[in-house]
Amino acid sequence: MADVLVKKEEAKDLLVDKQPKEPLFSKKNRKLLNDPLNDNNPITVQVLGICSALAITVKLYPALVMSISVLFVMAAGNVIVSLMRNFIPNRIRIIVQLVVVASLVALVDQVLKAFVYDVSKELSVFVGLIITNCIIMGRLEAFALGNTVWKSFLDGIGNAFGYAWILLAVAFFRELLGSGTLFGFQIIPDAWYLANGGFYSNNGFMLLPPMALITVGIIIWVQRARNTKLIEE
Repeated sequence: MADVLVKKEEAKDLLVDKQPKEPLFSKKNRKLLNDPLNDNNPITVQVLGICSALAITVKLYPALVMSISVLFVMAAGNVIVSLMRNFIPNRIRIIVQLVVVASLVALVDQVLKAFVYDVSKELSVFVGLIITNCIIMGRLEAFALGNTVWKSFLDGIGNAFGYAWILLAVAFFRELLGSGTLFGFQIIPDAWYLANGGFYSNNGFMLLPPMALITVGIIIWVQRARNTKLIEE
């Protein structure tokens, strides 16, 4: 009887081994990358991470640096939490996640101070606030704790890119229309300005926080007009 049971277990193991492994970029895995860019965007659909979208999008360069910082923290944080998911006691999981994110943010902060000090001063407290970014904590709690390392990595990358493109889109319009520049380089010719006999004047209102909210609102409106599934009943 024991021999029969052993043979059945061996047969089950062989069947498991013969099952094809999921490709690294299978349809499900690609969805982890694609969904946050549109249908499940963390800012425009989940309405998370709005504070930084309002505060640091006056110029493109700080928005780009913040996007890269969040990309690193989210991808690395998801991987680390996923690796430890079977060893984290349920009662202290939030504390562990905060420690992981805080360590990564401290590393990012020191790198910014070492290599782009001016941008680090401009971003100020907002780098530290990455620790409590709802997008990052939400993905760690909802996804990384229950999925494999590769899936968690893709989820982190996808949500970080979804966050980044909104930040960069808002910063693009605010800097261009508010200052006439992109990444600090003059885009609108001097001859176009009223002071030089032209017809154009920079819109100072674009540099104020309310205009960031209005710009995000316009993006949300366009997104829902193109994809009616996102419209709440």
